[in-house]
Amino acid sequence: MNGPWKGGRRVIGLGAMLVLVVLWTGCVSTKIDWNSRLGIYTYDQAVVELGPPDKSATLSDGTRVAEWLTRSGSAGGYSDMYYYGGPRPYPYWRGHYYPPVYHYDPPTPAYFIRLIFGADGRLTDWRRVAR
Repeated sequence: MNGPWKGGRRVIGLGAMLVLVVLWTGCVSTKIDWNSRLGIYTYDQAVVELGPPDKSATLSDGTRVAEWLTRSGSAGGYSDMYYYGGPRPYPYWRGHYYPPVYHYDPPTPAYFIRLIFGADGRLTDWRRVAR
């Protein structure tokens, strides 16, 4: 096909590929390798990068344990807002009665990252916590 669109398609294809590569590298770079930060990363750097911790405690030997929320949980519960085919109409619609359709959402835990810093303020251990 010899037309004005032949080169344009190639540019659009390259542009789409560039957007996908940028999105993919953006998603990959959000994962933090905590093992590579052991002994190097400080509490002050954590506060600058992650913000103030949700919970923090200093032990008698100077060790500081801090937790940051990474994903919030839900309490769960029942809901009658689910109806196959869209929102449920009035209870009586065209002579038909629609009984309530209850849906149960189970509770989900909240996820935290727990960082443990030594007395010198450097990262000594880490773990993921769910509760």
